[in-house]
Amino acid sequence: MQNKLIKVTVEERIAVVQLDNPPVNAYSRDFSDELIEVFDELNDTPEVRCIVITGRGKIFSAGADIKNRQAVGDIKGETYRHLRRTREVSNCIMECGKPVIAAVNGPALGAGLGPVYAADIVLASDNAVFGLPEIDIGLMGGARHTMTMFPKSLARRMILTGYRAPAEELYRRGIIEACVPLEKLMDEAMAMARIIAAKSPKALSLAKRAINTVEHMPLRDGYRFEQNLTVEMTRHEDSKEAMRAFVEKRPAVFKDTL
Repeated sequence: MQNKLIKVTVEERIAVVQLDNPPVNAYSRDFSDELIEVFDELNDTPEVRCIVITGRGKIFSAGADIKNRQAVGDIKGETYRHLRRTREVSNCIMECGKPVIAAVNGPALGAGLGPVYAADIVLASDNAVFGLPEIDIGLMGGARHTMTMFPKSLARRMILTGYRAPAEELYRRGIIEACVPLEKLMDEAMAMARIIAAKSPKALSLAKRAINTVEHMPLRDGYRFEQNLTVEMTRHEDSKEAMRAFVEKRPAVFKDTL
């Protein structure tokens, strides 16, 4: 990994991915490419079982790099390459076979909400706000993603007015899992990540596959798909170890193998 605009550390089977593109972690071409590269590599790293993504300092991400964005249309074909990169920033996180926790340490705006939407679990500091400024800066995008996370009226308010929803409000409404002081955010995120990292990597991988696949399936088809994953899981050594540990009343010990 380059560790230039995206800093990565791995400890206790947990990878911490820190957005580090001062001053506001805006999405430049290099920033987007490196973020995609990081998640692709972590997805292929057996010793990592959980990923925490956060920003440096007191901002998560302000989204599009507006200064450079103006020049995108001047280069033939660059508009479509830019749009593809922007999509993949979210897709590489959503499609990652490992659980991803977003620790939102400040404003997450526009494209900067992409990793939040794509994460499995969202925590935030009390200085964080979530917003879509596109309506005010001559851009569009993010409505479909917003509607997967926020209730109808709030999502439309954000899209149509540029309203920035405070983390405290989202926690009160059950949209995020925690709203804590900034200095306690990573402790909260890491505590949750350690719980996940103690699980079977095979079980985590299958659970992520189920989550990503059944969301838009009919109930019958979705449950049938999950039952197939249950069959696959029971044939894996981790299933046998989990059952032995349960009977023997001890913590299960899993290997970093799928």
